[in-house]
Amino acid sequence: SYSTNNRFHPVETLHSLTTETFRNSHFTPGTPVLIRKHFLSIPAISKWFNRTPDKPNFYNLNTTYLDPFASTIVPLELTRPSPPSTSSAEEPQQNESFERFDAPLALFLSFASISQPPTTRLYLAQCFLDALPSDLQSDLPTPELVLQAGRGDIYATSLWLGRPPTRTPLHRDPNPNLFVQLAGRKVVRLMEPSVGRAVYERVRGRVGHANMRGEEMMAGEEMKGLEAAVWGNGMEENGWEAELESGDGLFIPMGWWHSVRGIGDGVTGSVNWWFR
Repeated sequence: SYSTNNRFHPVETLHSLTTETFRNSHFTPGTPVLIRKHFLSIPAISKWFNRTPDKPNFYNLNTTYLDPFASTIVPLELTRPSPPSTSSAEEPQQNESFERFDAPLALFLSFASISQPPTTRLYLAQCFLDALPSDLQSDLPTPELVLQAGRGDIYATSLWLGRPPTRTPLHRDPNPNLFVQLAGRKVVRLMEPSVGRAVYERVRGRVGHANMRGEEMMAGEEMKGLEAAVWGNGMEENGWEAELESGDGLFIPMGWWHSVRGIGDGVTGSVNWWFR
């Protein structure tokens, strides 16, 4: 779950969009847009996931299809409870440990297929598509909007798979970003460059590099501060919010700050293209 906040306004939403309109109205001026169901034809949506008919937005991984690729090495992030910290002056505080490592895809498939305590999370995060077998890469073709809106220069492409809750704290990207939801649901909160920088610096108390998914932003006091600033009710600045379901795509302009949360049940899957 996440706190509602009336300072986060809905991102402009369209149900159809030509490349020319996207280029002129959003890519060139640098304004976000949510495009509903525009990407349902991506093969990975039907090949990698099984949808539960009587549960909207509830997906499981299609392990029959993915098992042949189980030996593929992928980046994983493990978050789990650690012993609470205590002091004579404070109440015990529950902490989390965070670890990033590479492991066979089989480990993630096994974890995602069984019921896990909600306090233990294994997230396949920022897996570069060019590191995947060619058959899986072909299931995630580059959208025409990415190829034709700008120079067709793709900086990087990443895959994200997990079971909610998943999170990526507040950060910015060095290139425009098309973020597409394959399965499940995610909420993205965005801020204009100057607004996001002010929030980030207020939390950190210093200027830092905020365009990396570093371990310092995924655990500890910095993570807690960034999460509270964006997802709590105390934020004073204005921002935008988009909730994505399967087949939806969100354009995040270069330099716009954003934080992402996976919500709901089942498996959530996303892919994004950083491009120019």
